[in-house]
Amino acid sequence: MSEKILLSSPHMSEEGYEQKFVKEAFDTNWVAPLGKNVTEFENEVSDYVGIRHAAALSSGTAAIHMALKAAGVKQGDVVFCQSLTFSATANPIIYQDAVPVFIDSNKETWNMDPNALEEAFTKYPEVKAVIVVHLYGLSAELEEIVDICKKHNVTLIEDAAESLGTKYKGKYTGTFGDYGVYSFNGNKIITTSGGGMLVSNNKDKIDKVKFWATQSRENARHYEHKEVGYNYRMSNISAGIGRGQLRVLEDRVNKKNYIFNFYKDKLQDIDGIEFMPINEWNSPNCWLSCLILKNGNSPLKLIEDLERVNIETRPIWKPMHLQPVFSKYDFVGKGISETIFQMGLCLPSDTKLTDNELARICDAIKLSLS
Repeated sequence: MSEKILLSSPHMSEEGYEQKFVKEAFDTNWVAPLGKNVTEFENEVSDYVGIRHAAALSSGTAAIHMALKAAGVKQGDVVFCQSLTFSATANPIIYQDAVPVFIDSNKETWNMDPNALEEAFTKYPEVKAVIVVHLYGLSAELEEIVDICKKHNVTLIEDAAESLGTKYKGKYTGTFGDYGVYSFNGNKIITTSGGGMLVSNNKDKIDKVKFWATQSRENARHYEHKEVGYNYRMSNISAGIGRGQLRVLEDRVNKKNYIFNFYKDKLQDIDGIEFMPINEWNSPNCWLSCLILKNGNSPLKLIEDLERVNIETRPIWKPMHLQPVFSKYDFVGKGISETIFQMGLCLPSDTKLTDNELARICDAIKLSLS
């Protein structure tokens, strides 16, 4: 059996940038939460994406949770959330005892459909926040969504967990809304082994998030707490890994795009394959290369066929409105997200893939669909 090809695994820099910053943390004994690496990682991510302030947190999920709390989302409040996403986007809504209403995607972006969003506002005029996702590194139609949220005076949170390095009309995703969220989970385009970042141009809100995320400890000699707090801050060790990873982010974006274009070139003649949409206004990071199968081809069969030859793939995210845990909540749209889920899959997109391995994947796909 050939060596297993993974979907998307961590990729440390060949230059050893990460080890330099981690060693510095060890040498100075700053191995606990906070420290120079945390502060510098926040500054470096802010500078990279072009936003003023950032809070390094334990996960992207924690960042979404803190964004909702900063937006004033409380028990019973309605939050519009893109349905086609991972559950980590929606779970923090429940943490706040709020009510999610799931919004469909469109075919043009695979992300939140502005028409469905506008329709949802007519049904639920009292909305506290909107969470839009940039799925697989593809940006949503941000201008339309930003305008709709401004018209209704609603906080916009961008779940850019999968889209660090992606640009919409020349500007990085995560910087259009009131809050942007990035993830550094092990499978993301860069990783801190586990971690996330909340960004915003609102300094007071980011400062408040840092306070909440550090157990809401008041500035007193003893341990004083007037609010419920969270153990959500990123460690100085993890931040050191992130600082090193940030130095190869552009290389990772380029390799992810190379992988996507390799698949498109080698598989373009296969009838019944349609790749995820790349729009002219979108410069995606292509975190995962995804496709839809048509003409009766079965994604499950292809997944199983590739599994038999030691190639890891994955279904498209199952929409949140189809998940048992969220079944009681409303959904607005035409079911496009369900169709993408039923017909789609994610191909190996590991930035360590060689051309020979990519060719092996393409050959296996051709054999399965022949």
